[in-house]
Amino acid sequence: MALGARPADILRMVTGQGVALAALGVVFGTMASLAAGRVLASRLYGVTATDPLTLAAGSIVLILVAAAASAGPAMRAASVAPADALRRD
Repeated sequence: MALGARPADILRMVTGQGVALAALGVVFGTMASLAAGRVLASRLYGVTATDPLTLAAGSIVLILVAAAASAGPAMRAASVAPADALRRD
């Protein structure tokens, strides 16, 4: 904010960083679940270990939760006055 960023830019940056981190976690989690799926296949009822609908739904829910969780800090960061940001740093 102190260097001329608009509030929309701050919102996009902070929320984007949170969602990017969650997306990275989803990618690694999906790979781990596919690897562990063979081991856990006997424990699953009604779905296969590689059910694409289940994996996609879980991934979408996690990304949406991450976006909602990072929206609060993003709005707080966007509402900081530039003079206050300079004084604190």
